Amino acid sequence: MERDQAVLAPMANAIRALAMDAVEAANSGHPGMPMGMADVATVLFSQFLKYDPAAPKWADRDRFVLSAGHGSMLIYALLHLTGYAAPTMDDIRKFRQLGSPCAGHPENDMLEGVECTTGPLGQGVAMAVGMAIAERHLNATFGSDLVDHKTWVIAGDGCLMEGVNHEAVGLAGTLGLGHLNVLWDDNKITIDGDTSLSTTEDILARYAASGWHTASCDGHDFADIARALAEAAADPRPSLVSCRTVIGKGAPNKQGGHNVHGSPLGKSEIEAAREYLGWTSAPFEIPVDILANWRAAGAQGSAARAAWEARAAAHPQGAELARRMAGELPADTGAAAYVESLIATPPTVATRKSSEMALEALTAAIPEMVGGSADLTGSNNTKTKATGPLTKDSYGGRYVYYGIREFGMAAAMNGMALHGGVIPYGGTFLVFSDYCRNAVRMSALQHLRAVYVFTHDSIGLGEDGPTHQPVEHVMSLRMIPNLLVFRPADAIETAEAWSLALANAHRPTVLALTRQNLPPVRFDAEMKSAKGAYRLVTASATRKVVLMATGSEVAIAMDVAKALEAEGVGADVVSFPCWELFDEQDAAYRADLLPADALKVSIEAGVTLGWQKYVGDGLTIGIDSFGASAPAPVLYDHFGLTAEKILPRIHARLS
Repeated sequence: MERDQAVLAPMANAIRALAMDAVEAANSGHPGMPMGMADVATVLFSQFLKYDPAAPKWADRDRFVLSAGHGSMLIYALLHLTGYAAPTMDDIRKFRQLGSPCAGHPENDMLEGVECTTGPLGQGVAMAVGMAIAERHLNATFGSDLVDHKTWVIAGDGCLMEGVNHEAVGLAGTLGLGHLNVLWDDNKITIDGDTSLSTTEDILARYAASGWHTASCDGHDFADIARALAEAAADPRPSLVSCRTVIGKGAPNKQGGHNVHGSPLGKSEIEAAREYLGWTSAPFEIPVDILANWRAAGAQGSAARAAWEARAAAHPQGAELARRMAGELPADTGAAAYVESLIATPPTVATRKSSEMALEALTAAIPEMVGGSADLTGSNNTKTKATGPLTKDSYGGRYVYYGIREFGMAAAMNGMALHGGVIPYGGTFLVFSDYCRNAVRMSALQHLRAVYVFTHDSIGLGEDGPTHQPVEHVMSLRMIPNLLVFRPADAIETAEAWSLALANAHRPTVLALTRQNLPPVRFDAEMKSAKGAYRLVTASATRKVVLMATGSEVAIAMDVAKALEAEGVGADVVSFPCWELFDEQDAAYRADLLPADALKVSIEAGVTLGWQKYVGDGLTIGIDSFGASAPAPVLYDHFGLTAEKILPRIHARLS
């Protein structure tokens, strides 16, 4: 609803007061951005944003992303003032303290109303692109009666400088995501000082060249802000609005300078700011009339939410949308029948091909799966018959051509998962996981079901050489908490990995897959990969050795075991597709699989660091150097990853 300056200015000053008081109480934080963007945020939340604090997870709400997550007190103040159940004023008093939901940067699992975890600059904008993709896709699937909302973003100069921003902006422009609106806090300041120290680009021109609508406004003129936001909301293109602001607005001696960005104002400056703003209330106190105006703004969305609920209840597809938004899988995912077909006809194929075969079954049965690749579709094997292209002219498609934008792809996948109603998966080469690593980390931190299809997983890719041969990547990904990393050995393990990835609604998954063909090693449907590691071959002779391997090296371990058994040395083979799941098994299972009285040997075509926790004083066989350019069989022999070269090392240890 339209409001005049006399009402809006005190509402904005309430944000400023909470921001400076909370940062001062914590003696830590960033008051500059919340104070500078208070006027823009007030217009957005009182006149444009569709939301209902009484129903924070309402499916058709607008999404608001604070990409400039360091200014977290902006969103904490907005949530409290508009009437969300949390944060309470006591939570805000404990800003940045252990146990308070008002963390230093917003975290999506701590407060309803925080749509995503932000702080790593640029990723908020990129996740918002994913949210906008999900909204357009679900709109095309279910129609405007059920899905028709916008994604609004507040971003700073840092967000727009980051490389991932360029990737996200290009993708959004190509897809014509007209329901995406980015409000740029154009205050000309970064931590180091004026932005002229580090950039001279014409940002509006860059966005316009990428297919965006652009607009500008005085970020402290409520009418001008409303004009620009209305233009953005109406334009069929994604929009960037330059909101010219003064960082730390309201702090008379510090506003406009870089020192107000990330430090408390100090007692004397807060006193001066109160006088400057005409704010007479004590810290953490909001005048009744101002709070009433904010609560009225927050209540505006209740009628729209109730009307939507009535439409959804009567709509023939309402229940299906609810299922997808709840993250529930269909009763039949197609996985069981597919695994039975593998048992009947075991294939010798690369696990990237095994993944494609699994995806053919899964995407046909699970319509919310939306795939894509960073320009490696034919190599990652990520496209299926059921997943037509998702384009500007066909949002109902289920396959995104991300282009050579690995980081942007991963961040957009996070946004899709956060939005709900979509299960995203995307592919690139494993060696390029470094390009998108921080977004993978953010998947794990936010507890998102996103599936990363990382192919060409070792020296087994051959002649492309060490620039493309990952050696440290699988191990480094295993270091990320709450991330499942699978390196399957054959088609059945790959199918199991996909089923487990989809069943884990609150954990992302990496599938590390081969380029080279692998023989089948499994011929049953027991879902053994669910335990992370399992005994694939049991020793015939008295067990003296336990061979552990992943992916393409499982078949090598089986050859080693066969040779040892021929010599009378009993050897188990343990397939180890997922460390994380194995570590979650009880102590008895783990001890039985890796007994103390046997020589334990790990075999993996990657760095050996990390395997020591399983082998103890046993053998770690792998590659602790970069690879080389040669055919894969030559490389496996060169790096000692053949049965013939592994056997003497085991003999030496046994003797």
